[in-house]
Amino acid sequence: MNIEKWLRKNTACLKGKKIAVTGSTGGLGRELCSYLGSLGAELILLDRNKERSEQHRDALKTRFGIDVKCINVDLECIESVRAATEALRREEVDIFIHNAGAYSIPRHKTATGYDNVYQINFASPYYMIRSLLPELRKRKGRVVAVGSIAHNYSKTDPLDIDFSTRRRSSLVYGNAKRHLMFSLFELFKDEKEVSLSIVHPGITFTNITAHYPKLVFAVIKHPMKVIFMKPRKAVLSILNGVFESTAYCEWIGPSVFDVWGYPKKRSLKTVDSSERTEIGRIAEEVYEDQKYVKN
Repeated sequence: MNIEKWLRKNTACLKGKKIAVTGSTGGLGRELCSYLGSLGAELILLDRNKERSEQHRDALKTRFGIDVKCINVDLECIESVRAATEALRREEVDIFIHNAGAYSIPRHKTATGYDNVYQINFASPYYMIRSLLPELRKRKGRVVAVGSIAHNYSKTDPLDIDFSTRRRSSLVYGNAKRHLMFSLFELFKDEKEVSLSIVHPGITFTNITAHYPKLVFAVIKHPMKVIFMKPRKAVLSILNGVFESTAYCEWIGPSVFDVWGYPKKRSLKTVDSSERTEIGRIAEEVYEDQKYVKN
């Protein structure tokens, strides 16, 4: 099966649908917006870099003739996140896609007291999704959240919930993704009006993989491009989430070892019931912590 045949079989017209996308100017985000634009969706781009986001907006409008807006948001900054969330509440969004992420970046504590990698990959998107639920219910909407196979690398630590004492990037990032995925499973467990899709693209060559030392990256980047799926194919798992919801503890990702192939649903057995409950409790605690903090 080629991509065009997959698209004909698994997608449909999105005219009249308003879709918000975080991280829309990154490798996966750009490909995702191109697919959504080709299907006629109205887009809201949520990005930190205002200039790059506006350039992307103009290119999408020219290419597809669709309505595109930009909302500036820095997922490290809780005041920025709250402002962006309020702006989204006024937009009557049908689908919210959390795609943005940060892996190996300089670490520091944010104004909320949480590690910035944890803030970007879990605390901020959970706050946005949790806050937007009343508006999404009015639209019978959907949340699509991008998880990661890195969630397998960690286990929740109630004494160090953001893994601020850990140094390995894979552990810190994996812990944040673990919390994002399973907190949403808990949040949506009894949700009747808004559907949820947890998705993951496997491993692909984007800016998030460019975290190795320059010499090492120069050596491995070409083999990575050959071995792993290109963003245009990897992003199909995220696009699939726009049309297919996932059940409790189920996700959509590449069909072969979670790395290659077209999207496929499968059950997740990586987190037991007691840890899922604990993650749900932590998520609500983190959500409440973020309501009134000032930067």
